[in-house]
Amino acid sequence: MKSGYAYVKETFERHEKEYESPNWKRGIEYRKGKSLQRIERPTNIHRARNLGYKAKQGYIIVRARIRKGGMHKVRPRRGRKPRALGVSRYTTGKNLRWVAEERAQRKYPNMQVLNSYKVYSDGRSWYYEVILVDPHHPVIKSDTKINWICEAHQKRRASRGLTSAGKKSRGLHKKGWGSEKTRPSIRANKGRGK
Repeated sequence: MKSGYAYVKETFERHEKEYESPNWKRGIEYRKGKSLQRIERPTNIHRARNLGYKAKQGYIIVRARIRKGGMHKVRPRRGRKPRALGVSRYTTGKNLRWVAEERAQRKYPNMQVLNSYKVYSDGRSWYYEVILVDPHHPVIKSDTKINWICEAHQKRRASRGLTSAGKKSRGLHKKGWGSEKTRPSIRANKGRGK
């Protein structure tokens, strides 16, 4: 016998975008909204709870819209070798989920980013929901499962690449053979072991 969350998980794994489907209507609503929109409750409750969200004071959810694609430049009109045009294959060097978390962090400077997950995508944008926690809220301070986020070294977690998306982009999800120079960071290991 399945739980209610199992059915919610299946619904989001289907990625339905047919005409008049709930996901199709959701896309219209997302496009009309702001690029950073605070929402009352998570769209995908199963994923949010897996990542640490609780329906209690001190938690908020923000939906972030991030444009797709690389950082393509305007093509120079003349006087370049094709390889020196500097038009394509330019990227941010970080994944777009991390960018969404950083923007949410800047919008709500008194909150800390706990985690984030993808909720929707169309031809132009990715849509992520970012879970933010207020480290000064008494409910958060008294909860032993989340009060680690109140510590001083957790400030501006998203900006410093300490969230899951940041760690993935920095190569810290890989362990063992082949990842010797990724810790504590790639820059800190530059020039070592020659």
